Amino acid sequence: MSAVAERFVDQDLGHLLAQAHHAVYREFDEHVRAAGLSPVEWRVLATLHDGEPLTVSELARQVLSKQPTVTKLAQRMADQGWVVLLADPDDQRRTRVGATAAGRRLVRPLVQEAREHEARILQALGAGEARVLRRLLGKLTEL
Repeated sequence: MSAVAERFVDQDLGHLLAQAHHAVYREFDEHVRAAGLSPVEWRVLATLHDGEPLTVSELARQVLSKQPTVTKLAQRMADQGWVVLLADPDDQRRTRVGATAAGRRLVRPLVQEAREHEARILQALGAGEARVLRRLLGKLTEL
């Protein structure tokens, strides 16, 4: 009987990270959609709810989307009253995006649910492994 050769995707870092992302957010995505948000709207509000306004390009980088997409999305979200578009005081050609009180109210319960969801998932690793995982993922994102 010959051993089955290991498939490339079973060890491919990109594939493993994508599978891990899917496993972590598959269930939580239902909560995001139930709140009336798309995944990228959730990422925008989660990014902005407890920080300073960001330029569209900074926001696009942080929410893992293209700048033109985030520009259009920010305008739609401003029309919803979830974000505010501000002129950048350092460069009038740039726009900054900040969460409004309504946007923060909308996302606050989801942020709490996300924390609880993450804690449940990380229980399988234990505190030490969870710290190591965060540290290693942080190193990868700095590349």
